[in-house]
Amino acid sequence: MDALSDLLRAVKLNGALFLEARFTSPWCVEVNPAKGAAEMLRQYNPVVFFHIIAEGRCKVRLAESGDAIDLSAGDLVLMPKGDTHLLGTNLQLAPVDSDALVRPPAEGGMPTIDHGGGGDEARVLCGYMSCDKALCRILLDALPRLLRASLGNGASAAWMMSLVRRGALENAAPGPGSGTLLSKLAELLFVEAMGRYIESLPEHETGWLAGLRDRYVGRALGLMHEQPAREWTADDLAERVGLSPSALRQRFADLLGQPPMQYLTRWRLTLAAARLRSSDRAIAQIADEFGYESESAFNRAFKREFEMPPAAWRRQRIQSAGTSA
Repeated sequence: MDALSDLLRAVKLNGALFLEARFTSPWCVEVNPAKGAAEMLRQYNPVVFFHIIAEGRCKVRLAESGDAIDLSAGDLVLMPKGDTHLLGTNLQLAPVDSDALVRPPAEGGMPTIDHGGGGDEARVLCGYMSCDKALCRILLDALPRLLRASLGNGASAAWMMSLVRRGALENAAPGPGSGTLLSKLAELLFVEAMGRYIESLPEHETGWLAGLRDRYVGRALGLMHEQPAREWTADDLAERVGLSPSALRQRFADLLGQPPMQYLTRWRLTLAAARLRSSDRAIAQIADEFGYESESAFNRAFKREFEMPPAAWRRQRIQSAGTSA
């Protein structure tokens, strides 16, 4: 009953590492995911961009404002909203457009960057995650514009970094299955980053991710994710998690800004939208599968959430898939 894993499975999140960069100090680059990387990866529908620091140190901040964040080997930094950002050892330098530095791939590998003043070296792997943005809203709305997550120390961190180094080697000398390996590595890094970020949230943080960590709300979310079509009530959930109904409603309001049943409706509709995209089942059958007593009630709820009826949603997604194929 892991609500984050449930969500990632439902939206079919996938990704890949797509660029390897070697920088030497001093350096500063401006990265605009909405421009260069998005054009390079348009067919994959990129949503979340990230960097992992494989070696060395640098800093990152949003281009328009904000404090710089120090990064070192084993750190991941994610841009869930696709914001332009600065990356470098000295962010006061005039930044170089990263797109101008990209070298085309050689012999099936990833594009590369080799840039800087000749000093201390840093190696950065760039990746993306893709999914249907409408289906990912529960997660994307919960993430800040710039997110740092550290793999930390210990055996698990060493194992993850060994995979990162393996990814870099695969890029330098790609062989059979390299694309699949890099894709799975990107997904693993993203999930690990989410777990680390949840663990690092301040005690009084609010939002969906903070709700996952809460003993009672997290359990209630798990129950709703496990049985979305069940006729849950706040009283049922409260009894299962060991709280009074009023206390559970208050915790949902404090952490998620909505009552449990409103969240359940949104989760059901997310699953239904995913089913519409991935199957040819009749809309009435999908409505019944996710707890709606009538197709008309499902249509009304779906339109409120996605701003179009389910039939139009299905047509649009089929057309989009055909265009990107």
